[in-house]
Amino acid sequence: MSKTIKINGVDQPIDVDESMPLLWYLRDRLEFTGTKFGCGSGLCGACTVHVDGVATRSCILPVSSLVGKSVTTIEGLSKNGDHPLQKAWLDNNVPQCGYCQAGQIMNAASFLASNEKPTDAEINNAMQGNICRCGTYQRIKKAIKSVAYDLAKEV
Repeated sequence: MSKTIKINGVDQPIDVDESMPLLWYLRDRLEFTGTKFGCGSGLCGACTVHVDGVATRSCILPVSSLVGKSVTTIEGLSKNGDHPLQKAWLDNNVPQCGYCQAGQIMNAASFLASNEKPTDAEINNAMQGNICRCGTYQRIKKAIKSVAYDLAKEV
């Protein structure tokens, strides 16, 4: 039986060197190019995906460690790009160059899944590992707060 990883709901065979980082498997093998290469050391957050719902840096994670796990990329967050955070990013004019945005959104989605009513300090703490070279941090926080506010209204 071959080893597989569930990526965006589809079982994918691990048909590459098992030490290959998930980032390169996603980009080069599966052509999910929304996940970006930033630093290669797990420090900038551009490569953030969800592994079993938890924000994880894909550039330092070997595919062999993901057998039987579920991975969600920015492409799998919503079918039509209409996840509340994706909408909030546009509504709040967050993207400037856009390079870091997939990782920012994936980190924020994981964070809000476990904290629907975050304080400013909690947002800052949760997002501090994601670097934005354009410095759109205030707009990122505003977008996250707008989604959290909407979530709180639903409860």
